[in-house]
Amino acid sequence: MPKPVDPVALTADLVRCPSVTPVEGGALVLLQALLSDAGFDCTRVDRGGVANLFARWGTRGANRSFGFNGHTDVVPVGDAAAWTHDPFGAEIVDGWMYGRGTTDMKSGVAAFVAAAIDFVRDTPPDGAVILTITGDEEGASVDGTVALLDWMATQGERMTHCLVGEPTCPNDMGEMMKIGRRGSMTAFVTATGVQGHSAYPHRAKNPMSALVKLLAKLEEKPLDAGSAHFDASTLAITTIDCGNPANNVIPARGTATVNIRFNDLHSGDSLSRWVQDCAQTVQHESGVQFDVRLSISGESFLTPPGDFSAMVARAVQAETGRVPVTSTSGGTSDARFVKNHCPVVEFGLVGKTMHQVDERVQVDQIGQLKTIYSRILQDYFA
Repeated sequence: MPKPVDPVALTADLVRCPSVTPVEGGALVLLQALLSDAGFDCTRVDRGGVANLFARWGTRGANRSFGFNGHTDVVPVGDAAAWTHDPFGAEIVDGWMYGRGTTDMKSGVAAFVAAAIDFVRDTPPDGAVILTITGDEEGASVDGTVALLDWMATQGERMTHCLVGEPTCPNDMGEMMKIGRRGSMTAFVTATGVQGHSAYPHRAKNPMSALVKLLAKLEEKPLDAGSAHFDASTLAITTIDCGNPANNVIPARGTATVNIRFNDLHSGDSLSRWVQDCAQTVQHESGVQFDVRLSISGESFLTPPGDFSAMVARAVQAETGRVPVTSTSGGTSDARFVKNHCPVVEFGLVGKTMHQVDERVQVDQIGQLKTIYSRILQDYFA
């Protein structure tokens, strides 16, 4: 009888693939070969220079199709000299595996791939198991999971439910699962006035003063106090600049960037109108011209607690002894795209070291995550 797929060895193999967004690095090639050998129907769905992999075991259009979603791309290493261990070495020291992507999220991908292969081999389900794996989650995310879902729509492929394997636990394995995410919007603001001598400010029109007034107006009061399933929305000023090297010149132009993370009391459109209205008000008061460019990378969404989230929670509790808190905290993930396709929840490892120097994962938790995913598959098709 074939041996079970070792998720630790698979994680190490994936970490050794230098798949910094948008470079494929060999990670999806490795997974396609492994899944094809296990009887999965695999298709590369590449778009816009981004590599993606679709894999299905079972028949297309099955009444029940459980899906896993994840990514093999990773953020840059940064200063390699600051790492204690090779960022792409997957070295194991004192029970920890070190390397870029060990936490976010090659271990999660390895765990659900291993669980899926063993499950369909040992207990072939009445339905389909679908894996959608992208190389563009850490980048613009335009040609990653979105491309996979677009392709699935044209091919008649469908998941009835999906679990995204992103790290979800703040400190301890099993403590948290995600049933939604806040939306994210960025405003890129340019203020244009009239350059002049700082000793004669009445002859100039200072864009920086107007810009500061606009930013103060945006920060004037909280956006909300939170909602039933979401914390309060937040607004953060992330950059202010005018590129002015002189202390006696009022610049002609200044820029600022503002990021808003918003809950289900708002939409990208409603917040866009609010930011534009505030800019128009300050423009009218100051005479400084404002140009506001808005980018909405995702709307807030919620998968209401129900049978699906309860099933995932039971599996987590059975393997960890913890009942995971249902949360909508954190940044965005590709679940924001999957939610338009089917109900989606997220559960994965402890994410404390993701994107950091010496990113690492506890080796025993990789196997534990595979066991949780295996139990979810067994319960889903029971």
